[in-house]
Amino acid sequence: MRVLPISASAGITGFESPAAEYTELSLSLDDILITHPSATWVGLACGNSMEGVGIFDQDILVVDRQVSRRDVEVVVAQLNGEFVCKILDTPRRLLLSAHPDHPPVAIAEADSFSVEGTVINSLRRHYPLPLPACLR
Repeated sequence: MRVLPISASAGITGFESPAAEYTELSLSLDDILITHPSATWVGLACGNSMEGVGIFDQDILVVDRQVSRRDVEVVVAQLNGEFVCKILDTPRRLLLSAHPDHPPVAIAEADSFSVEGTVINSLRRHYPLPLPACLR
């Protein structure tokens, strides 16, 4: 991917044509979004429970299995066979949503629970392109 070294603020009304004397910079989204390639996978967010931390329905999640976990962070986990994206509060054994309509979920001893990775990035599509089959 080639990137034009142009800064544009959200309130910009116009800027010089990108074709007018510019240099292209090489850019790899893998280099920006992925720290541990062999331990990283991509998933799709479903629902509104994480909107408070900026993760919206249909956002693409970049999940890293190798990142050192902290006491409270956004993870993708399996709870009783269901994948969930939540804030894991390890000390209190809770899965927290970032939306007031979704109450915390306690992780009981009898539950089947595993953390599949830490959400290190999320991507939002602004144009309705079809998702690749692997992300549906």
